[in-house]
Amino acid sequence: MENDAYIPESAVVGKFVVIEEGVQLGENVSIGHHAVILKGTKIGDNVHIGSHCVIGIKPGGNKNMRKFKHSKQHLVIGDNVRIGSHASIYSSSSIDKDVFIADQASIRENVTIGAGTIVGRGAIVEVNTKIGRNCTIQTLGYVTAETHIEDNVFIGPCVSMSNDKYMGTQNEKLKGPYICNGSKIGNNASLLPGVTVGKKSVVGAGAVVTHDVPEKSTVAGVPARKMKEKENTDDTVS
Repeated sequence: MENDAYIPESAVVGKFVVIEEGVQLGENVSIGHHAVILKGTKIGDNVHIGSHCVIGIKPGGNKNMRKFKHSKQHLVIGDNVRIGSHASIYSSSSIDKDVFIADQASIRENVTIGAGTIVGRGAIVEVNTKIGRNCTIQTLGYVTAETHIEDNVFIGPCVSMSNDKYMGTQNEKLKGPYICNGSKIGNNASLLPGVTVGKKSVVGAGAVVTHDVPEKSTVAGVPARKMKEKENTDDTVS
C-alpha cells in the first residue's frame, strides 16, 4: 500500500491487497483479499469490494482496435456500493450510490451507472455507456459501447447489443441502442446498432430487434415485430 493513499481507521482491508497512490477510501469500506485498487480511485462510504477485484484500470489496446476518446478522470464509486469478487472496473467511470455489481462483471471506461442499479454476474458494460437509475442488467448481459439506457430498465439474462452495422469493414461512428424509461428486454434478445426501444415497451425473449420499437408496445420474433393486442400474453414474452 502506498503512503499517500487515504485509508481511514474504519476501513477493513484483506490480505495481499494493493492500494496505489492517490486512492481515497470513505468510512467503513471493506476490501476482500487480493484486490487491487489503482491510482487515484475515489471510493465512498460503506462500500464493499470483493476478493480479487481490480478497480480503476487504465484502458489499453492495440493499433487494430477502434479508438475511443475518454476522460482522464479517475474512477469514482459512490456510497453503499457493493461489488462482488473478480469484478473489473475501469478508470474515468462513475458508479452512483447503492449500486450492486455482481461477481465477474466488467465495467469499462467512461461509463456512468445511476443509483440503485444492478449489474449481474458476468455482465459486461462497454465504453462510453450511460445507464440510469434503478435498472437491472441480469447475468451475462452484454451492453455494447455507445449505448444509452434510461431509468427503470430491465435487461434479462444473456441479452446482446451491437453498435457497428458494418462489422468493422467501414470506419463509421459506432452507435449502440437507446433504451427508454421503464422498458423490459427479455432473455437472449439481440438489439442491433442504433435501435431505439420506446418508453415502457417490452421486447420478447429471443427477439432480434432490427428497427425502432414504438412506445408502450410489445415486440417478439425474428426479426422482431409488433404483436397484436390479443397476442400480448405473459407466456409469449417471458
